[in-house]
Amino acid sequence: MEGRCTCGEIRYRLTAAPLFVHCCHCTWCQRETGSAFALNALIETAHVEILSGRPETVATPSASGKGQNIARCPACRVALFSHYAGAGHRMAFVRVGTLDDPAACPPDIHIFTTTKQPWVTLDGRVPVMPDYYRRSEHWPAESLTRFQALRAAPA
Repeated sequence: MEGRCTCGEIRYRLTAAPLFVHCCHCTWCQRETGSAFALNALIETAHVEILSGRPETVATPSASGKGQNIARCPACRVALFSHYAGAGHRMAFVRVGTLDDPAACPPDIHIFTTTKQPWVTLDGRVPVMPDYYRRSEHWPAESLTRFQALRAAPA
């Protein structure tokens, strides 16, 4: 899978399938995206290959208080992916809307739905969680194995 920012200065490729795809309805994601939710494909940063350009990292506050670092195009300012404090720079949350084919990464789960917009209707085809969830209960076995390897690797 490949993707890019709006102006095309930054192009990237995912060299593996995402571990899992979150559709986050928290108010922080709503504010950050200016939309009703954020759709993020979680993947090891080692599997995000920058093909052209150089993203700029912008430190941004988060609900946890630990912040996140968002990789943005320095020209058009589009957010391409971010890194949260939990896994640090080893895990990337790729903005699905920046993929050339965003339909290839539908959500595996809806999270923080207690704050979703009331006009967003969820059909129940994927799990709907009021807050966060346990990876062990929702991620496929292969994704859990990759995630454990990521956590075991030196930072």
